[in-house]
Amino acid sequence: MDDSVEKKVVIDQGMRTEREETIKNHEEDSRIVKPSSSLIVLIPSILVAIVILVRNVTILDYAHVLLGGTWTGIDLFMGLILSRVMSKMPVGARIEFIKRLVPMMLFLMPTIASLAITCGIYLATYEGVFRLSYPVIIAAGIIVIVLVVQGFAIFLPNELRIFLELRKTSPDSKKISRLAMINFKLSGIQAAFQFAIIFVMANIATGNLFLRF
Repeated sequence: MDDSVEKKVVIDQGMRTEREETIKNHEEDSRIVKPSSSLIVLIPSILVAIVILVRNVTILDYAHVLLGGTWTGIDLFMGLILSRVMSKMPVGARIEFIKRLVPMMLFLMPTIASLAITCGIYLATYEGVFRLSYPVIIAAGIIVIVLVVQGFAIFLPNELRIFLELRKTSPDSKKISRLAMINFKLSGIQAAFQFAIIFVMANIATGNLFLRF
């Protein structure tokens, strides 16, 4: 009799523990933005600030190329690969994927874009080529403005709208899917502009500043 009672207690405790773990996992899964998301902003920003203060052109150049290449690579992957994959996925699977992607994109892309541009400006300043009399600098500035407008006027607001929609009790799946697909297609357009700015940067790196006014 005692053995059966003990077994029942053990089974009840096991079921209770399993239920608690399930609830905990559900809460973790439903939390869109986690505390660790802030590290995506803080760590790269602190490292870039240190690099700028040190004024080491080689390290700054490395940081600029690394950030710019990451920015371009992500946009290219999202625009050419993910946009096609997402268009073939069922709505439910698409929403689950977006739910996990949004926190990363919401913090990562603005951080990478801002830091890549900041490193580029400081690098050009330290090397003495940041002059508006150079057409290549003007071209770089125009492309950067286009990228910034696309990123902070379209891409980021859409990410925020998706984020706010996901926080609702009954999120609008069609709205989330539509906004996400706009951002994926925009990423492809941004990648094209980034290829153009890479060409401009290559000319700056080789000292070909085009005609000087």
